[in-house]
Amino acid sequence: MSASLYILTLQAPARTPDTAVESLRDELKELLADFPQTELVVCPEYHTVDVEGTPAERAAAYEQLAEPLGGPRVTGLKAVARELGSWLIPGTVIERGPNGELFNTAVAISPDGELAAAYRKIFPWRPFEPFDPGSEFTIFEIPGKGKVGLAICYDLWFPEVARNLAYLGADLIVYPFQTSTRDREHELVLARATAIQSQVFVLSANAAAPSGTGQSILVDPDGIVRYTAVSENPAVLTDVIDFETVERVRRVGTAGMNRLWDQSRNGDPAVQLPFYRGTMPPLSRD
Repeated sequence: MSASLYILTLQAPARTPDTAVESLRDELKELLADFPQTELVVCPEYHTVDVEGTPAERAAAYEQLAEPLGGPRVTGLKAVARELGSWLIPGTVIERGPNGELFNTAVAISPDGELAAAYRKIFPWRPFEPFDPGSEFTIFEIPGKGKVGLAICYDLWFPEVARNLAYLGADLIVYPFQTSTRDREHELVLARATAIQSQVFVLSANAAAPSGTGQSILVDPDGIVRYTAVSENPAVLTDVIDFETVERVRRVGTAGMNRLWDQSRNGDPAVQLPFYRGTMPPLSRD
């Protein structure tokens, strides 16, 4: 059984909501005809729910687009994954929570069309995003491969998100993005830093122009860039990652030096994080 995973990242503009699922299906069918080895497709944030306008107009549009995860949009995306026979992270959707909340939610769908995981963005980019924050970390397992953590865009600026996903067992963290601002350069640095700090694969899939500034990036657990899109233009980025690399890097250390997961011993005190009103346990998952 191979622990390698063939990933296709679609750097593309966000799609008009009314036709987004159908147009995504058509494009992915063509792409996977050229890349039949694909096992996981990743799309940017808001990929099927493009919204523009003033803050009030955006908020009104989000309210209209919001659906429970059993609604028509996710149901349609499940059908796309089933038809493709591939794992699908179709960016994020606007979720109506059980108590009327409004969430920016990343979903992961299995090749048989089942909702494998859903993650509500913990750190909305305020005041631009009028969403309620999520409160739970989310990972899912691709059988025979490894575990994937979900986070979204601005979450990358908060290292505790990645660290908690790593504690839960994530080998790869996927961040759908829709960054259209000049801080994309900072996010490229943060992607490498996050991969190094938690010794995980990090995939930051950004939208293409005009929705975003592109420059999607995949970083391995040593902090080495596997690929990056060099512009804001639409692009299709592919790679095969080996989940066993995570175990190797954690065992021998980053660049053969830093074994972060062996840092703490039983009986070491937990580190207090008063700024985040929490406690970080010792750096061991044993």
